[in-house]
Amino acid sequence: MNKVKVGLRPIVNKLNMPIVIKTTILPGDSIESLFIATQVGEIFCIRNGAIGTFLDIRQRILKLGASSGGYDERGLIGLAFHPGFYYNGLFYLHYSVAGTQGPVAFSESFKPNPCDTGTLNLKWTDRDTRYDHIDTVEEWMLQANGQPHKRRTLLNIRRPFLNHNGINSLNFSPETGKLVLTTGDGGSAFDPFNLSQNDMEIAGKIIEIDVRMNTSIDNPPVVTRFNELPAPIQETLTVIAKGVRNIPGISYQRINHAYIKYVGIVGQDLVESIFSFVHPKPMPVTRLVQSSMTGSEPSLEGFINFGWRGWEGALPTSIIRGCPTDSTLSDKTIAYYADAVKTTALRLQPMTSYFHEDSRPGKFGGTALTGVQAYMGTEIPGLTGSVVFTDLARSESKPPVRGVLAYTKGNADCRTRDYHVIETDYDFGNQSAYFVSLGTNLNQTRLYLGVYGSMKVADYQQGTVYEMVP
Repeated sequence: MNKVKVGLRPIVNKLNMPIVIKTTILPGDSIESLFIATQVGEIFCIRNGAIGTFLDIRQRILKLGASSGGYDERGLIGLAFHPGFYYNGLFYLHYSVAGTQGPVAFSESFKPNPCDTGTLNLKWTDRDTRYDHIDTVEEWMLQANGQPHKRRTLLNIRRPFLNHNGINSLNFSPETGKLVLTTGDGGSAFDPFNLSQNDMEIAGKIIEIDVRMNTSIDNPPVVTRFNELPAPIQETLTVIAKGVRNIPGISYQRINHAYIKYVGIVGQDLVESIFSFVHPKPMPVTRLVQSSMTGSEPSLEGFINFGWRGWEGALPTSIIRGCPTDSTLSDKTIAYYADAVKTTALRLQPMTSYFHEDSRPGKFGGTALTGVQAYMGTEIPGLTGSVVFTDLARSESKPPVRGVLAYTKGNADCRTRDYHVIETDYDFGNQSAYFVSLGTNLNQTRLYLGVYGSMKVADYQQGTVYEMVP
């Protein structure tokens, strides 16, 4: 692959954490407007260079950063506009609800011990009382008077821990027209309850919601498992994939007559991974529930499994320990040997991976994948047809911190391929520049980058959104 260099053109600054960046065409309008959702609950609209507040739900969001020194992975984490938004004004939100803070599933830090089976078979018990918070997925409508109004709640999900709730968690599938919800494994580390591989758990899945179906249920129960949902809601849901650790959304790229799906999975200790697939076989939730009730195994042929928690991308999930005889070395032990063996033949291999430590020329050490987007534009010809991704921060960089842009070539064969760093000489000055989000416009000909001066959402107004330009 050729080296690609891009510029960054600032669009708006002094934002709170810009977690979702998208465009759509407002009803009655003729041009696309840029929408930026901040983690604290603001949604801004930029049209012809002028910025305005589209919606402010900060009062609906639980207080962020209070129990974690300013760092948080909750808040407003999903925004999606209906494909028919121009005509129906419908859009969808995913956020952590104010007043739902719980005592957490357990408070101590978790790390599996392969020699202690008790740490390998933990169960999430007392779910009604031992949890961190509640997330909700809602349908809203932009009314004729220009004011957004909540129409209904689609899901209420209880989450065990603060982290791994997903990022840019709502998107619409151009294939099915359904709302796609991407959920993380529930948090902590190493998926202590193995929620991502359990077919009944909502955590650790990619789920399609048929918003065309009206369930007539205005206030769904708060649940953690599919079988706890009322039957009318179950009937609106299909599961595309499981084995998700944490996920910065899903991107679709049309090549010939097929849509390639690109998914990034945030790693644990070693590697960040990007997966691609074309023809999954979604599993209706009603069938999963029926199989669970009868004790039978559903046919999972064609069902996507990313392999977590047994696998971290292309590598068996490992625990890193310092080497007692040499401080420059680390000892890596397979944490979940049985899980790795069980999912070996079932899992999807990553399309490309990058590592937390990598001294090879032209590579970098990453921290956490924060965005994956297909690019079909021609203004940056070296990227045309590529999959662009961004990492929060170079692991080897000295302060001030800098994030990383990179790309790999997209292709319908979904074969494993290498990646290349995208170079930019933008001067961020003395401030840190964490790359926290990546967005695109409707036809994927423009790319937008969200940058923040801190990892802490409670360090306010340190965000800037840029457009990537030649």
